[in-house]
Amino acid sequence: MAEEAQRATETSVWLKDKARRGGRGGGQPSGLDRDRITEATVRLLDAEGLARFSMRRLAAELNVTAMSVYWYVDTKDDLLELALDAIMGEMTLPDPEAADEDWRDQLRTLAVEYRTMLVRHPWASPLVGTYLNIGPHNLAFARTVQQVVRRTGLPVHRLAGAIAVVFQFVYGFGTMEGHFHARCAATGMTEDEYFQHAMNTVTQRPETSELIDESKDLMAARGGDTVVEMWERDFTFGLDVVIAGLEAMVERG
Repeated sequence: MAEEAQRATETSVWLKDKARRGGRGGGQPSGLDRDRITEATVRLLDAEGLARFSMRRLAAELNVTAMSVYWYVDTKDDLLELALDAIMGEMTLPDPEAADEDWRDQLRTLAVEYRTMLVRHPWASPLVGTYLNIGPHNLAFARTVQQVVRRTGLPVHRLAGAIAVVFQFVYGFGTMEGHFHARCAATGMTEDEYFQHAMNTVTQRPETSELIDESKDLMAARGGDTVVEMWERDFTFGLDVVIAGLEAMVERG
């Protein structure tokens, strides 16, 4: 059991000397490097999704042989871990040492950036937690989150729970929103068209029409003329509730 645990924690691409050098050493294929391979991996995952991704498909995208890619990574998992860290680098992080900025605003910024990343790259959410996530961009994000949450005034034994409640909410919301975007794109419909089509379908079925009828006041009070506006209203309110909860916990000491 101990050996299995050790192997699992040593499989990260960031713990391999080859990954740090960017290749195996002498003789690697010209025109390739780890950054180019990672960029192509992200591009392919965005276009075709996680299920269709393969080393062979990536090699075709790069116009090289699959063996050429193996000069730089050992496995497909290495590529996915590199890609996951790369997109973490797309987020704009606040400065946790900025004395003139409120922790609430900074936490909102981090939440919005994380949600945006998850929606832009729907393939990422199944991978979060799969790997050690110790790449440079993920470490920068984790460090900033921790520094901002420390500024809330919560006691140290509550900080991990505070981080969890904020970013598990954002993770869940961003994952659902990202999957919805992908589903709409697969049908060739806009989000508003897909939503209207789905609502028309369920209102015509006896087993679901009753619930829809009972929910009319909820939908009307929710507001928003478009699906995007509905997502924004729900996310903003949910995040406000979470932050208000943190403030209440600080007040309780």
